[in-house]
Amino acid sequence: MADDYYQLLGVSRSADAQEIQRAYRQLARKYHPDVNKQSGAEDKFKQISEAYHVLTDPESRDQYDRFGPEFRHYAGAEREYASQTRGGGGGGRSRVRPGPSGFSWSSAQAAAGRGGTSVDWGDLFGDVFGSMRGMDSEVELELTVEEAFRGGSRTIALAGPDGTRQTFDIQIPSGVLDGQRIRIAGGGSAGRQDGGTGDLIITFRVRPDRRLRLDGKDIEMDLPISPWEAALGASVSTSAPGGPITVRVPPGSSSGRRLRLKGQGMPQPGGRPGDLFARVKIMVPPRLTDRERELFEQLKQASAFDPRTSS
Repeated sequence: MADDYYQLLGVSRSADAQEIQRAYRQLARKYHPDVNKQSGAEDKFKQISEAYHVLTDPESRDQYDRFGPEFRHYAGAEREYASQTRGGGGGGRSRVRPGPSGFSWSSAQAAAGRGGTSVDWGDLFGDVFGSMRGMDSEVELELTVEEAFRGGSRTIALAGPDGTRQTFDIQIPSGVLDGQRIRIAGGGSAGRQDGGTGDLIITFRVRPDRRLRLDGKDIEMDLPISPWEAALGASVSTSAPGGPITVRVPPGSSSGRRLRLKGQGMPQPGGRPGDLFARVKIMVPPRLTDRERELFEQLKQASAFDPRTSS
């Protein structure tokens, strides 16, 4: 994608994770296709989501900062060369560094991308290192908040490098968070000369919907209530990812108020679960009966409340 990820989110290149998250949440509410029906809104939402996912993953962000929009191509190639350097140098660990002449894998790849000679790196290094492990394959799996909460099994089908389709039965951990990964051994590309098969790396992406949103391991959900429930207070029954719940709404609650239900967020096996935040959303009847209109008119005459001047 040609657009600069930082510019898409409206943040500086030095922005921390919290700044990026705040910017994304604001833009996601604006461009989410469920709430914005304008032409181009869905494409814009996909762009900002891609930018958010890359810039909030430390490894992906580092690669993007180094290689730019084509970071997946260059970083994947650099990882392959680095792995072969480790495997072919007598078992010792080595890091890719520029040589005395300034040469490095990334600079050579960048030169090719700018119009230099295309190099078949597999042919170049295959004879030197002999066997070569296959490349890892990376895919993203999109889940709803409720699917991420429950976890479970899923079968996915992927096309291999030769065009054949492979199916994988994967187990989604209960309470998986956006950006978390699992690795399936042997699910990647075949290696060279018995070098072993790469792995399949699956990154989970938890998408918001009209009602549920994920913030770390906390869940935020809308809680529609009536004007009288907001004014007088009420115990409101509703559904949540974990099942039916009852939320106590204090008297005098306005739209936007967040009511915390401790421990009702995403489950975290072996750790403390997240919290559930019910955000009050006052709804009015779309059509009033004669009696309702009469009562609202009486309230209008009796009340001195002005929401535009009251704090």
